[in-house]
Amino acid sequence: MSLDDLYRRVIMDHYQKPRNRGTLEDDAVSVELNNPTCGDRISLQMRVEDGIIKEAKFLGEGCSISLASASMMTEAVKGLKVEEALDLSRMFSQMMQGKEVDFERFPLEDIEALQGVSKFPARIKCATLAWKALEQGVEGKQ
Repeated sequence: MSLDDLYRRVIMDHYQKPRNRGTLEDDAVSVELNNPTCGDRISLQMRVEDGIIKEAKFLGEGCSISLASASMMTEAVKGLKVEEALDLSRMFSQMMQGKEVDFERFPLEDIEALQGVSKFPARIKCATLAWKALEQGVEGKQ
């Protein structure tokens, strides 16, 4: 199996069986964003306590890349300090721009499967939508 095939399988797994799909109640931070170019919509909820993202869930509609990215992102940021989650988001953005990323600092695990999206500029907004919601949601929570 080629690396591209493996990455496609990881993306489709997160798309077909999204992790953390749903909503949070009570004092959850909530951000809704859309990508009018593609029709992607993401509603992200996070529970941030003492500067740590305790929980993250999302609801959304859109393409496989957008929803898989949201699933991967919510898995990756749970338990991180807000500053670490923002660092991870910046690394993801660099990866989407085709730049070198230090995967040893934050092992991106499944998120690396989205690396190939950087070759398709029209799809980068799909992959980064949930990450932009994360950034907006944690502003001021540091």
